[in-house]
This record gives sequence, C-alpha cells and structure tokens, in this order.
Amino acid sequence: MSPPPPPLLLLAVLAAAAAPGCQSAQDPAATCVDLPLRMCSDAAYNQTAFPTLLGQRSWEAVEASSEYILLSVLHHLLEGQCNPDLRLLGCAILAPRCEGGQARRPCRHVCEDLRKACQPAFDAIDMAWPYFLDCARYFARDEEGCYDPLEKLRGGLEAEDFLPSGLPPTFIHFDHHSYAQMVRVLRRTATRCAHIATTYSIGRSFEGKELLVIEFSGRPGQHELMEPEVKLIGNIHGNEVAGREMLIYLAQYLCSEYLLGNPRIQRLINTTRIHLLPSMNPDGYEVAAAEGAGYNGWTSGRQNAQNLDLNRNFPDLTSEYYRLAEVRGARSDHMAIPQHYWWGKVAPETKAVMKWMRTIPFVLSASLHGGDLVVSYPFDFSKHPQEEKMFSPTPDEKMFKLLARAYADVHPMMMDRSEHRCGGNFLKTGSIINGADWYSFTGGMSDFNYLHTNCFEITVELGCVKFPPKEALYTLWQHNKEPLLNFVEMVHRGIKGVVMDKFGKPVKNARVIVKGIRHDITTALNGDYWRLLPSGSHIIIAQAPGYSRVIKKVTIPAHMRRAGRVDFILQPLGAGPMKSLHGLRRGGPAPRDLLEDKDSDQHGELPGFQRQPPANGGKPWWWSYLSSLSQHKPLWLLKY
Repeated sequence: MSPPPPPLLLLAVLAAAAAPGCQSAQDPAATCVDLPLRMCSDAAYNQTAFPTLLGQRSWEAVEASSEYILLSVLHHLLEGQCNPDLRLLGCAILAPRCEGGQARRPCRHVCEDLRKACQPAFDAIDMAWPYFLDCARYFARDEEGCYDPLEKLRGGLEAEDFLPSGLPPTFIHFDHHSYAQMVRVLRRTATRCAHIATTYSIGRSFEGKELLVIEFSGRPGQHELMEPEVKLIGNIHGNEVAGREMLIYLAQYLCSEYLLGNPRIQRLINTTRIHLLPSMNPDGYEVAAAEGAGYNGWTSGRQNAQNLDLNRNFPDLTSEYYRLAEVRGARSDHMAIPQHYWWGKVAPETKAVMKWMRTIPFVLSASLHGGDLVVSYPFDFSKHPQEEKMFSPTPDEKMFKLLARAYADVHPMMMDRSEHRCGGNFLKTGSIINGADWYSFTGGMSDFNYLHTNCFEITVELGCVKFPPKEALYTLWQHNKEPLLNFVEMVHRGIKGVVMDKFGKPVKNARVIVKGIRHDITTALNGDYWRLLPSGSHIIIAQAPGYSRVIKKVTIPAHMRRAGRVDFILQPLGAGPMKSLHGLRRGGPAPRDLLEDKDSDQHGELPGFQRQPPANGGKPWWWSYLSSLSQHKPLWLLKY
C-alpha cells in the first residue's frame, strides 16, 4: 500500500476537483481522429478526440445521446434563432477540438456572450439552458489558452475588402455580392459615414445569417421628433436579386454623395431616417447564386431554408378587413394578428420583420422584386376570394397611386411606350397596378404593413430577369437610382405634427382620423405622427381615450413637397363616465399579443410533430417529441 499523500498535496487535489472552471484549456494527452459528425462538418477544425468532455467514448455513443439529438433539432425549436452558433458551441463539447495530441476547450466568454443573447429564446419555450453548455464547467478562460468555436462563422465577415489601387472611395463595384461581401460593404459604408450611418441586425435567417440593415439619418440610431421613417427591402424572394444589389449600391451612393456635398442627398438624410434591408432572404439567395446568373430557374431559391415563401407568410389580415368593412363603426386598421396564425409555420425572417415594424414607426416602404416591370400597390388579396384578378382598392387608393407613380413615372423603361418590352402589358395603366387586379394572393407583406401599422408599402418589380448577369447591373442602377430617391422623398407628402395634452405632454397612440378615409394612423411614443395624403382639403380629427376630440380643416396645395405641420392639443374629459370614442374595438378585450409576449414565442413545426397547447401543469409542448427520439429522456431540459 502506498503512503497517504502529504496534506498540502491532498488539499490541492481536492481543490482542483471541486473547481471545474480551473481546468487547463488543454486536457490530458489524447489521440486525434478525424471529425466524421455531419452536424459538425462546418466547425473550425477537422480533428477531435475521445473520450469527449461528456465522457462519451465512440461516435455511436455521441450520435445516440440526447445531447446530440437536441443539437440536431434546436434550430427548429428556436425557429432559427441563435443558429448555427448554438450548434457549433455544442459541437465544441460533443466533438472537442484536438491538436497535437491535445483536446482543447472552447472559450468561456464565447459561451457567456451566446447564453446572454439566446437565453430569452429558451425561456420563450420554457426550456432550461442545456447542462452541457454550462459555461463555467466545460469552457476555459482566455488565459488558459482556449479557442473560439465560432471563429469560422465570424471570420469571413471581419476580413476587410480593399478596393483596387487607384480607385476613389466613391467607387461602386457593380457586381453580385455574396452574403459576406454584402455585409462587408454595408459595414464599411457605415464606418466611412459614421456621423450619418450605422448598421444593425433585426434578427437571423433560418440558417443563422444576420438580417443586416444599414440606416442613414442625421442622428443614426435614434428616432427624432417628426422625422419620418422609411424602409426599403430587397430579396424577399431569394432568386430575385436585382433589389438586393440596388440597395447595396444605394447605400454606397448615399454615403458618397453626402460627403461630396450633394444638397439633395444631404437634405434627404438630414430630414429622413432611411433603413435599407438589402436581403430579407439570404438563405434563398445562396441557393439561387449556386446556380448562377442566367442559369437560375424561375423558382430555385425563391423560398427560405424552410421552403416557405416569405411573401405568403405574413398574417392574412385582409380577409378580416373585408369582413369588418361591412360592420358599421368597426375599426379596420391596426388590426391584431389572429392567434391561429401562430399555429402554422412562421419563418424567423417574417417574425423579425414584423418585430421591426413594431419597433420603428415606419411611414413608407417599398419591397423590391423581380420577374416583371411594374409597380403594384395594396390590396394584394381580392375582396372576393374566388376572383383571381379583381380590382381591390384600399381606402387610401388615391395616395397609393401617387406613390406608385412616383416610382414609375421617372423610370425610363417603365415609361417606354413599346408594348413588346418587358412589362409592356402594363403600358395602358402607366406601369402601375392594384395588386389584386394583377393576381390575388394572401399573406403578403404589403397588405400586412397597411392593416397592422401606419406604414404604406408598395411592391416594385425591377425587371423580367430575376437573376440578371453582372453586365446588366450598372444599367439597372441607372434606371432605378432616380425612382428610388423620388419614392423616398414622397414620405414628406401630406401632414405631420404632434398630439399633446394641455400641459404639453405627448399623447402616444392617439388616433389621427381623416374624414372620408376609413383608415386611421396612430401617434408614436413622442406623440408625433405623419399622415400621407394627396393634395386637396381634408378634415382631420385627433382623439385619444380620456380626451375630447379636436377637429381641424387643412388644405394641402398641389405639388407641395414638404409635409404641412398640424399639431393638436387635447383637453381632458370632465369627471364622470368616459365617453365612447369612435372606432374603439368591439366584442370584448383585444386578443393576446403573441408577437410581443416572449412567453408565447412561436416555433417552427418539427417533422412528424404537431404542436399542441400545453395543458395546465403539464410538460412543455416539445417534451413528447424530444422524449420519443432517445431512450434517455432529457430531464435536464425541464425547468421544474
């Protein structure tokens, strides 16, 4: 029998065993073997070692584990959120990196940052944070020689592209941009014009790509009182790529022209907050780009990675609008999302855009498509569902036609009188058309904008070739530069102002009503509002619960290019029961808002699994599905 260890040595051994966060980032000697796990094939390394950090000693043991199965379906459960970051983080534990006969541990700070960002997604589905992603137990500190398991994911986006020597910084490279190239161009542009531009993400695609927006404003990153907000969205269909490139070029153009002192661009940016989302469907774009320009099929890459058409994935509020239109006094604007919508597949890209609309008080929007040459406007869904083509106007038909013409009337090809050109069949209507009069469909983004928010959105079809060759891109830019600018400037048509009480305090969510147009808009948090209106005389009414309404008559001169200011001061109602206000919601309390309720966050449908509402006191909706996939029930995912 060997003698007992000295007391100090024994204490050191016990301390090491009790403090899992103090291990070296390099575990004891191991034999490095090739990494065969398909789920981890895009990791930043290609060799691993056994046993794993969880003690598994073979590939069969790893693949049969509930931890591995969870990683394989987590992107479905979280509806694309934090993907592929969480998968790569999990791979670092289930298939640890091996170099020079040593298994290396991933960095703790990477785990902690990811947990901070992704914890709400787990909370939303009532799932505990996976034990094997315990940052203190399985991850190492920087000083211990750890590595970043997400380095490959981020590496392509942090490298800088340098322009060829001799070219000015104002140079625009008229070519197709991969996802990494697009991100670099947008971030480089925002850095170059940091005093008027910034980039931000509104979420991620199903495959984990950031939905990156570049914003231009006199004070980027914040809403300014009475400064209208505009968004331009491209590539909602992944194989319709012209809009994606036009917005990448527009971002560079706005930056360069502002720096060069172009008075029109400086005035536009100083008075408008402009948001450009070049690619709403970056996953679909990758599918289309793999086939290449000129070889792309009519539908290859159109849908997102879930095989969902994003422009059919928004809530159908138009059907409910037509029903309410027959009900006297019922509100038919700012309509709630029906709860049954969430029981279908909701793409993460769709949900990200809907949350974006809630965050920012957008006034005007355009969605850029390809496949024809025309500008369409709501409604896109026919007022008689059986009719595939039927003129179906909104209450703001006159304003929508002005917005569509603002684009079409300065587009040289849309104004070409030849019937044999692309889009020649729209010549008689001036290259604009009511969407449902062209063809009817439900779940479109433009109808949702109009019926759920204050925003007016049109759809621009940029040309008959969905994926044009790069030689055509410069001409496309020349044709669309002026229409894009002219359209954005239309946000300054109509009236704007502030609704406040007698003490000067802003009244948020007050309603601004135009007599004769059954579509109200609401004030933003600071009490400011914008109401797009055609020229002429209008009766404007402002009202809010607890206040008496105020009525004003305004006249908007023809060709007026600056919104007239019309403020309202509301007086509180006297004591006693509150008077009923026109257009209040009827039929009981408003439905629960699942878009904002993080405890009711919705998730993509799993193969072979139909999600059901959880019973009171029962296990979460995902439990039966995960339990059926492995002989070991993942009790560690339950919070209770």
